[in-house]
Amino acid sequence: MQAFAEYLIAGLLLTGGAFTLIGAIGLARLPDFFARLHAPTKATTLGVGAIMLGSVAYFTVSEGQVHVAEILITVFLFLTAPVSANILAKAAMHIGVARTPETHGNPWDQ
Repeated sequence: MQAFAEYLIAGLLLTGGAFTLIGAIGLARLPDFFARLHAPTKATTLGVGAIMLGSVAYFTVSEGQVHVAEILITVFLFLTAPVSANILAKAAMHIGVARTPETHGNPWDQ
């Protein structure tokens, strides 16, 4: 395997791991539901996406062909994570999930 490809794959895996770790820490430390919703939908989606792109790059370089299934998984992840987060946020607003005083509400609500 070429050195450039190895560095690219290692960079994608490390970046993906870092984003996933940041998302997990944010999920554990943020104060309320609405703030916690951002951690898995933003950071973890980017983390898993970078890991999947690293996997695509690895198998493309090592086997010489692109695996369509991995690309479809990545596209499915990027399409479904924001939509599901939006649905969860709207449902939480509809049932009146309370916010903590540390988080600020919508500036247009005031």
